Amino acid sequence: MDRFDEMETFIRVVEAGSITRAADQLSVAKSAVSRRLSDLEARLGTQLLRRTTRRLSLTDTGRAYYDQSVRLLNDLTEVEASVSEQQKELAGPLRVTAPLSFGLQHMIDAIDDFLHAHPSIDMSLDFSDRHINLIEDNVDVAIRIGDLTDSQLIACKLFPVKSIACASPDYLAQHGVPQTPDDLLSHNALLYSLRMSPDFTYLGPDQEKGVLSLKGKHSANNANLLCELAVAGHGFVIMPVFHLCEALSERKLVPFLTTYSWGDINAYAVYPSKRHLSHRVRTFIDFLDRYYKDYRPWETCIDQYVTS
Repeated sequence: MDRFDEMETFIRVVEAGSITRAADQLSVAKSAVSRRLSDLEARLGTQLLRRTTRRLSLTDTGRAYYDQSVRLLNDLTEVEASVSEQQKELAGPLRVTAPLSFGLQHMIDAIDDFLHAHPSIDMSLDFSDRHINLIEDNVDVAIRIGDLTDSQLIACKLFPVKSIACASPDYLAQHGVPQTPDDLLSHNALLYSLRMSPDFTYLGPDQEKGVLSLKGKHSANNANLLCELAVAGHGFVIMPVFHLCEALSERKLVPFLTTYSWGDINAYAVYPSKRHLSHRVRTFIDFLDRYYKDYRPWETCIDQYVTS
């Protein structure tokens, strides 16, 4: 077995968290991965991993070997890429994940353009609102919207994300238009169930800051569904504009408290910090950065409402 193959197998086991997942990612038998680890430890004359029936953990020596191996393989990959990748057509697998609603509404055209420009790319897409561990699930790049908490990821900011409060005309006619943030406490909030907290921070027109803990009878784990519930008059929503732009343009939803900022956030392209940034991933991130720099059509749908 080539030493670099053993090293790569060891790294994949550590990052995947199990021999079984590593074998799946490497497309080899579980027994082959176990044998490579045993051969590696035998050749080095030391234990790198503690194995139990439930988990794997690194020994101190294993941690040092892992850190140095990652650096070595990344350096090797960088050297080879600098010599060959720039001269070749972009090709090979590219595994991408993005939030379900944003992906379906605002990424399909971008991906179509990218694949036409690079037809030899084999792209695997996962549009989902579930949390995906990029290392364990062997994902190259993810689109994340909101605060980032995973220190194992490197983030490239793509664009700002503005949120607004809105409801249907019928709902506002029946329940009244909120005039202050505190008025929202007497209205029914439609809540995104995957949100970490029901608290919403806001910044007013005079730069006053506040926090609201909203409550409501209905919640959902999908933004499109919440938008439809709001259109049907079941309550109000505070969500990123890109979820609401079609309903706003068709005046099925009407924004209110438009001089308030509702904890505006950012969209990022993220990738694992311990994984070499391949030419494919770098090219895709650069493409998205250029694509969304001047093309965010969802922002224009609120120009008729929002006072700067």
